[in-house]
Amino acid sequence: MYKGRTVAVVVTAYDEAAFVGQVIETVPEFVDRIYAVDDASPDDSWDVIQQTASRINAAVEPERAVADGGDGRRVVPIRHEENRGYGAAVKTGYERAAEDGIDVVAVMNGDGQMDPAILDRIIDPVVSGEADYAKGNRLLHPDDRDGMSAFRLLGNAMLTGLSKFASGYWTIGDPQNGYTAISRETIEQLDLESITDQYGFLNHILTHLNLNGCRIADVSMSAIYGDEESSIRYVPFVRYVSLLLLQSFLWRLKRRYVVEGFHPAVVFYGTAASGLAGGVVGFVGALGRTARGKDGFSSVLLSFVAVLLGLVALGIAISLDAEESESLEVTYYERSDEREEGERPTEPPIRTRQSMD
Repeated sequence: MYKGRTVAVVVTAYDEAAFVGQVIETVPEFVDRIYAVDDASPDDSWDVIQQTASRINAAVEPERAVADGGDGRRVVPIRHEENRGYGAAVKTGYERAAEDGIDVVAVMNGDGQMDPAILDRIIDPVVSGEADYAKGNRLLHPDDRDGMSAFRLLGNAMLTGLSKFASGYWTIGDPQNGYTAISRETIEQLDLESITDQYGFLNHILTHLNLNGCRIADVSMSAIYGDEESSIRYVPFVRYVSLLLLQSFLWRLKRRYVVEGFHPAVVFYGTAASGLAGGVVGFVGALGRTARGKDGFSSVLLSFVAVLLGLVALGIAISLDAEESESLEVTYYERSDEREEGERPTEPPIRTRQSMD
């Protein structure tokens, strides 16, 4: 129990036998239930989860189990019979927690990259009712990014930009960050079946949250990388998620700005796409004319005007789009004095930006 709300943590595991046991053991005491979901790991992750669960559950006080309304288990091991993907593991945990009546559900991956000492900061915006969904962000402070390789940082920056377009949350960053918290009401409101089961789940769910009018909080945190090896193949991952986000962007525009009510943002997005595409095609054509010894100056000039028009239209579209979701975004920062002294905050951090009704 945390501030009068029941809290659960979904621990996802795939090929994490070396880390998942420690992750489960270090979940803070205020967490009422831990759903450890093994996504049909080929290693010993399931055995480690079962052994750890047995040890922890044996120490649960009967009074606490009854008070929590549970079956006496603090750790609930769940295993997929076949590998279904990261998103499927999270959704399995969400659904089980919602069925059990848990108020707030956090996610900590089984790779040990999520510091359990800051779990209270991740869940605070949801527990307080200021947000429906909260997520960590490793990009808010330069020193938070120290643990990131240049390759990871570049890929993250690219997907952050694409996720802003797709989701409509223009101040939210680090969308691949899996350290999250969500309310039971939001879980029940979402159509989880329509959200991808794969690693793009974290990006995809943002679009669904936006279309449901859910408030999101970004919480500053540091990147933590140890000896674990990621199972993600980055090139296929970026390609898959990029296509998913393009589809999400078009779906969001259609739903929010056409079907549910006309909004001028869709006109400016369309103008931007036409201008930029036409300008590029015209410029390529002008180069071809020049190569054949013909005058391509007029074509180059028209292409420049088309690109300029497209960029102006894009800027207006983004501004209108961002304004629509401004009331749904909250950013949580650490207090500057605590960061300078290297201490972790002992109470919810100051909100330096909050645009809410």
